[in-house]
Amino acid sequence: GLPEPNRDSIFQGLRMNQGFYTSKDFLPLVAMASKPGMCACHSPLPSIHGTVIVLGAGDTAFDCATSALRCGARRVFVVFRKGFTHIRAVPEEMELAKEEKCEFLPFLSPRKVVLKGGQIVAMEFVRTEQDSDGNWKEDEDQVVRLKADVVISAFGSILNDNKVREAMAPVKFNRWGLPEVDPETMQTSEPWVFAGGDVGGVANTTVESVNDGKQASWYMHRYIQSLYGVAVSTVPELPLFYTPIDLVDISVEMAGLKFPNPFGLASATPATSSSMIRRAFEAGWGFAVTKTFSLDKDIVTNVSPRIVRGTTSGPLYGPGQGSFLNIELISEKTAAYWCKSITELKADFPNHVLIASIMCSYNREDWTELSKMAEVAGADALELNLSCPHGMGERGMGLACGQDPELVRNICRWVRQAVHIPFFAKLTPNVTDIVKIGMAAREGGADGVTATNTVSGLMGLKADSTPWPAVGRGLRTTYGGMSGNAIRPIALRAVSAIARALPGFPILATGGIDSAEAGLQFLHSGASVLQVCSAIQNQDFTVIDDYCTGLRALLYLKSIEELKDWDGQSPATMCHQKGKPVPRIADLIGKKLPSFGPYLEQRRKIIAENKIKLKAQKMAAELPEKKHFVPKKPIPAIKDVIGKALQYIGTYGDLCNTEQVVALIDEEMCINCGKCYMTCNDSGYQAIRFDPDTHLPTVTDSCTGCTLCLSVCPVIDCIRMVARTTPYEPRRGLPLALNP
Repeated sequence: GLPEPNRDSIFQGLRMNQGFYTSKDFLPLVAMASKPGMCACHSPLPSIHGTVIVLGAGDTAFDCATSALRCGARRVFVVFRKGFTHIRAVPEEMELAKEEKCEFLPFLSPRKVVLKGGQIVAMEFVRTEQDSDGNWKEDEDQVVRLKADVVISAFGSILNDNKVREAMAPVKFNRWGLPEVDPETMQTSEPWVFAGGDVGGVANTTVESVNDGKQASWYMHRYIQSLYGVAVSTVPELPLFYTPIDLVDISVEMAGLKFPNPFGLASATPATSSSMIRRAFEAGWGFAVTKTFSLDKDIVTNVSPRIVRGTTSGPLYGPGQGSFLNIELISEKTAAYWCKSITELKADFPNHVLIASIMCSYNREDWTELSKMAEVAGADALELNLSCPHGMGERGMGLACGQDPELVRNICRWVRQAVHIPFFAKLTPNVTDIVKIGMAAREGGADGVTATNTVSGLMGLKADSTPWPAVGRGLRTTYGGMSGNAIRPIALRAVSAIARALPGFPILATGGIDSAEAGLQFLHSGASVLQVCSAIQNQDFTVIDDYCTGLRALLYLKSIEELKDWDGQSPATMCHQKGKPVPRIADLIGKKLPSFGPYLEQRRKIIAENKIKLKAQKMAAELPEKKHFVPKKPIPAIKDVIGKALQYIGTYGDLCNTEQVVALIDEEMCINCGKCYMTCNDSGYQAIRFDPDTHLPTVTDSCTGCTLCLSVCPVIDCIRMVARTTPYEPRRGLPLALNP
């Protein structure tokens, strides 16, 4: 930044008490008053009255104009030397000033400040015009006089401090008094000195200044490396922020295959073509399963529309869909295309795992032929699609093969006899017992299974009874496959059930993996690697950065004993009211107060008085202690966390009905929305009462620990389930019949 305001000579000697401010005087005063920090007695806003003239046409000038209105100005004029087409401010700033009724006066250059009794009363301007050569000239014959009480100069900033200039020697300065800077590299006349932002004279906005910093950092890197004879690419490519978390190894081995990380593309839309898989590998995905392909005699042609947003989360539009439904079939591309693609991809990405997804009808010769083709092409493994829930079943393929354990067992035997590479059977959740299908796959020689494919469903009907998606003039539809977060509970159940029944049997999980946290749930449930589709449909391939960094962080946190009460990357919720930390009023006055109406004013007064008391006692307000944690235990590898949750999963008969819990509501965090009362009253056991005066909720001894209240409470950890201190005796309605 530039330290001094650019002050026109006509303003020399003028002070704030006379009605003159520079932007560097005025805006800090506004900020100090509007952002009081932790002090209860903050500075008042500057007192502005009457008419204000703001000089300038940049973002800062419009900030001053709108701030002046909030400080009490009756009328604000924004005066600038050129026309509207030369305004440097971003359109949003100008529109905001316009909406707040600021007046704009273009083509005026300040000439004189009029004082009366030492106070500003007016300013005189002359008109500016642009001649045919593009030069701007001032017409002394056209004088404009504006009455004003306050003048704010926002004509930018300069570097005028000789001490600063001397300290920057031997850097050369240009005729505007700024360092000479290469606009491409941000390098000054001295190769080891770089400058950007305002002092560089190139950027006009904060965003541009930040970009200057990015540009400069790259060329600083190149310069430093050149001092040691290290060649650096001419294409800027800065390394990412680096911490010990980035050293965490998230590679994993499964069925003899080494995966760089456990995240890969599911056999679905993200793997529609070879080029898409290539881009995914370049983005950082550890493996990919091709879109399912078949022999030419079984080639398909898709209908449209065929992939639609889910209705499981209500009228949610845009990215972030909780589910999708598709009636898309397998790949429209030939087996020859996919085999050639596999060969090319493996040549370019030898360290990535590439799995070929194949499908045939219940025909030994077909499965043998297609699996051998994929093996010869260089696929690391095969995925047998025995589970597509729509379209293919009607052709005797997909779901038609995957719902019968005997068919699954035989197909796996055929493929086992045909190839030597690992293969995995992709299972459908649309069966009575998925574990039996998984067992059949293992008995047939499969090296593992993928759980699960999409769930068959009908996503929605319009008010006129027509479906969506609706195909053709007849508006026909069919049952499609639902994917995304909506099926995560089904997929978690399938993965954990198979892992419990077949310990150590490799599982590729898919179904609602949209984050590192979701991925860790599947690893804990027994999966070794994770396939993703819907999350990519919501965003793009770059989500892999969040997934890998997030998983590394989750593993790293497991090694820090002090953070064992965290839920993954989320610390325990501090006491707050609508997101802002608050002290517990009960600790200050001995009783509890809600946060609405007159009670809210009482709370504010009590908190303010407490802060003043602490200040008088020269006691700093309590701030969270900054702690530096280091691992005290080994950081677990992926293989160490696989199946960790299985010990907690069992039958209903394994559950204890003598160790009960009840709800405990934190009144300090309660926002008095009443949702806990509503759900308990109409769906639970009528165990919550609201105080008629304070509206603070209390839980009665009727609570059975059902947890509905916690489930609908909008404030995280405002309601907790704690151990019941009295024996639980169910209310049977009528006494149990006595045995004769």
